[in-house]
Amino acid sequence: MAWAKIGAVNLYYELGGRQDGPRVLFISGTGGDLRARPGPFDSILASRTQLLAYDQRGLGRSSAPPGPYSMADYADDAAALLEHVGWKESAVVGVSFGGMVAQELVLRHPGSVNRLVLACTSSGGAGGSSFPLHEFAGLDPEQRALRILELADTRMNSKWRADNAELWERAVAETRARAAVATNEPDRQLGAALQLEARRGHDTWARLAAVDCPTLVCGGRYDGISLPSNLENLASAIRGARLRIFEGGHLFLQQVPAAYREILEFILGG
Repeated sequence: MAWAKIGAVNLYYELGGRQDGPRVLFISGTGGDLRARPGPFDSILASRTQLLAYDQRGLGRSSAPPGPYSMADYADDAAALLEHVGWKESAVVGVSFGGMVAQELVLRHPGSVNRLVLACTSSGGAGGSSFPLHEFAGLDPEQRALRILELADTRMNSKWRADNAELWERAVAETRARAAVATNEPDRQLGAALQLEARRGHDTWARLAAVDCPTLVCGGRYDGISLPSNLENLASAIRGARLRIFEGGHLFLQQVPAAYREILEFILGG
């Protein structure tokens, strides 16, 4: 366990994986908490890279300074964490909301990112925004998680759920377990609400031409949160970016085993 005091926030982070591997900063999505499973250290990345992951401000075991929070705040936190651990630069994998933070990070601190993976995320603005999850802010954590699960894969309509009851119940159970991680921590609920408010204002579209590092944009074909068209637009706006659409939804990293492998190959220079 380790914490980094960065301005007004005390960030909880974990550093592990293969110490002689390439350095990778993993930035998690909405409500991300390193106590939830599966997490980045359960992926193939941890076996081949030196992996750094953290709980973003207001989430997990990180502190929740007074809001409001901006997307720039989240990006600056990430840059300061890299400096704290002594990494001048690293590859960055940003998933969902973490992909939005990664976009701000590479734009605000371009020298800190040498390879960029933007997974199931959006640019905002004219490039398209991810589903407005702040509309679910009034729901309790479990209800909110279940609504998001319904959106996460457009194949999982009422007929699919009826025909695949066992698979659906397993997905619901996993979602409930993740949602229950921090339900008894008032600061976490506040931090999650502040994150959703910051997310509303995310828009990097007009600045993406400035991204100047190898970039992989990837996601799921059946994602109802970050639409495939958003991924296509994002990739088109970043010079030389690769686009990879997998046969999954918003949780394609768990649904498609090949996804993490291809991300790793990209990080290794493939």
